[in-house]
Amino acid sequence: MRKIVLLIAALFALATGPALARPLTVLISIDGFRADYLGRGVTPNMSAMAAGGASAAMRPSFPSKTFPNHYALITGLRPDRNGIVENSMEDPAIPGVSFKMSNHDAVVDRRWWDQGEPLWVTAEKAGIRSATMFWPGSEAPVHGVRPSLWLPFDQSRSAEARVDQVLSWADLPLDQRPQFITLYFDDVDTMGHTYGPESTEVNVAATRVDAAIGRLETGLRARGLEANIVVVADHGMAAISEDRQLFIEDHVAAGTFRTLGTGAFMTIVPLPGQEEIVDKALVGSHEHLTCWRRGQFPARFHYGHNPRVAPIFCLPQTGWTVYSRARKPNGGEKGTHGFDPAAPEMAAVFVASGPAFRAGVRLRTFDNVDVYPLVARLAGIEAQPGDGHLHPLRGALKPKDRSGSSLGQAH
Repeated sequence: MRKIVLLIAALFALATGPALARPLTVLISIDGFRADYLGRGVTPNMSAMAAGGASAAMRPSFPSKTFPNHYALITGLRPDRNGIVENSMEDPAIPGVSFKMSNHDAVVDRRWWDQGEPLWVTAEKAGIRSATMFWPGSEAPVHGVRPSLWLPFDQSRSAEARVDQVLSWADLPLDQRPQFITLYFDDVDTMGHTYGPESTEVNVAATRVDAAIGRLETGLRARGLEANIVVVADHGMAAISEDRQLFIEDHVAAGTFRTLGTGAFMTIVPLPGQEEIVDKALVGSHEHLTCWRRGQFPARFHYGHNPRVAPIFCLPQTGWTVYSRARKPNGGEKGTHGFDPAAPEMAAVFVASGPAFRAGVRLRTFDNVDVYPLVARLAGIEAQPGDGHLHPLRGALKPKDRSGSSLGQAH
């Protein structure tokens, strides 16, 4: 009789164990996926997720670039506070080094990332396993901590292969399986830059990534694993053209400055002894262009006090670009980002579905730093103090998940 009872108990534990475990939390970024791409009828899986869960247009943080916004999403801190103030920047505390996406040594140097604490670091400190399938910052030992599982970025790795890697992590034994996973796709951004946001190529890329997300959902279901999946983008994409190009030398003499970043905005460092000349020539409003000193940005940008911000920052009207004639682009790009986050073209997609979410919820536009406390709550990770708030997204959650009674604490 005792053997029968033990057998029944073992079978019950086997049958109910996965159901009783917390659902996986998967945060997916589709680089450059503008909010209105979701309405083009080319992403059936994401559209089904939105119908069965929540969706919104999301405001990126300023500046609307890739590294600053990925780090804002994962730390809950705006770029001025998370330290990744631009894709290309300098830091007086790290002399002689220029941080660029192409500078691998800088990208893996924790000193650039330590001003923020990514959610995977907080998770690992709390004994919650995490995995990053590509995410800016995940290649550095931020605060001396790495995700349990991670891979160096490899753009050649297909969307399908990235999903299969995540599914292989889901196949690990329960005590080794990550509870929080990030997944990154770059196809849509690449096509948006090359062909423009209204192109057929962008739609094809969106369909390809959407199919990969469907592959992930199917794979998790086949394994009997529940998951709360949150899909975001770092920014949108605006059309640009050669007849809307500005050149900074039309306002300030060549040889008085150097540039760090150009395109959707320009970051400028006056040469020694030229500070007053450059400042007087640039700061203020010009045709299609406005320039600010560090520390004097409009309050709505929440930007400009970090010492890594360039001394002068020039922002064109959305759709216009600004270059130096010494660094004139070769031409060919038909889309870019980095413009005012309030511009509709910069709005990023947000879609979330899973057992924690109500069906068919359309949220008002919110700031992307609000994603952090949501994902922290879903994964049972105690959120660090930050710039984001859960309140704008509470309406998407089922009542028990709004209270946090079963999902940990978050702001």
